[in-house]
Amino acid sequence: MQTHTMIPDGDRTITLELTVKEAIALSGIRFNDQPQLATVARRKIKQTLDRRFLPETDKIDYHALEV
Repeated sequence: MQTHTMIPDGDRTITLELTVKEAIALSGIRFNDQPQLATVARRKIKQTLDRRFLPETDKIDYHALEV
């Protein structure tokens, strides 16, 4: 069964900074002395995507509250 996922603006580019080691770790190479490299790189990508595409609905403007 095939499902098609529509990603709005899926062809747009994003820019983020990864170290060379992080980029290599994402390609599947393992660094035994730094096993967290791929995890850190994935986290950077997810944070960049979240900032770019998700609205900031979790922030509350406390100055606007009438308390």
